[in-house]
Amino acid sequence: MKALVLAAGSGTRLRPVTHTGAKQLVPVANKPVLFYALEAIAQAGITDVGIVVGPSSDDIKEAVGDGSSLGIDVTYICQDVPLGLAHAVLISQDFLGSEDFLMYLGDNFVGGGVAAFADEFRRTRPEAQILLTPVPDATAFGVAELDADGHVVSLEEKPPAPRSDLAVMGVYLFSAAIHEGIREIKPSARGELEITHAIQWLIEEGRDVRASVHSGYWRDTGNVTDMLEVNRHVLDAASGEIAGEVDSESQLTGAVRIAPGARVVRSRIEGPAVIGPGTVVTDSRIGPHTSIGEDCEITESHVGASIVLRGSTVRGVPAITASLIGRHTTVTSAPAGDTTHQLVLGDHTRVTLAR
Repeated sequence: MKALVLAAGSGTRLRPVTHTGAKQLVPVANKPVLFYALEAIAQAGITDVGIVVGPSSDDIKEAVGDGSSLGIDVTYICQDVPLGLAHAVLISQDFLGSEDFLMYLGDNFVGGGVAAFADEFRRTRPEAQILLTPVPDATAFGVAELDADGHVVSLEEKPPAPRSDLAVMGVYLFSAAIHEGIREIKPSARGELEITHAIQWLIEEGRDVRASVHSGYWRDTGNVTDMLEVNRHVLDAASGEIAGEVDSESQLTGAVRIAPGARVVRSRIEGPAVIGPGTVVTDSRIGPHTSIGEDCEITESHVGASIVLRGSTVRGVPAITASLIGRHTTVTSAPAGDTTHQLVLGDHTRVTLAR
């Protein structure tokens, strides 16, 4: 079995961070979201992995390399224009051949991994198997209707009146039959080849299409709110480790990871939290549920429930919370007595200021 990881999306809901980098490389607990997907694939016993890349291909290739550090062998497949999930499969035909494969959307986070799901597919050998999860409001998702035996009866994209509460997650398992379905479908109203349409074609042709219901943790990290929620979830399960320097005037509580080369001076770190290599935290309070990337400077500030990416500076800011701060960003306080705000912001930025 092979795996196909889709990492060509532009990440419009994470702008401006994704203007200069791939959304799949935004870190959760200081590790790119994409790496969690690749590790889950390796844990499922799949080592031959194709990664579909787009405009940020150079960044992804630099981060992942040949995949050997993750226990996999990577082939890169270029999708110049994002024309749908089924289009990504179509352009990957040479890599996939006639083998079964697992398809994983690279910005999804699946708690517990996908090994059990892959084992079930290997055991039962349907022509397609989709991973579903119950959601409170299914109108924002692809929705599956199942029969009493767990076979998929129908798929519908963002229905106004869902027939079930089972949302389609970003993980699928296919036999080579899916290629036939993709050849039979036409672009949707939005001009894309939809994988749900190809699966629906298999259903209508009487093929064996099954589902597994995932009751554990799952998030699509396509927006800031979900990215911060996944960061919280991962940190809650993390253990502490002090490999950097912490002076005697600092206080650490809970599970705190201080990477090698990081320094904490006269500060309070409330776990769960992680401080990246080369970062210096001085006279500050960090956490809980906060990830500070490598080579950052946090001085006389409080940062909580946030993600700060590499090379950024936060100086003299009393309260930052629920924030995603991009690479090489500077956040500072105004001079004493100045009640105005000075902002230099890129496109698609969102700022909330205290009154």
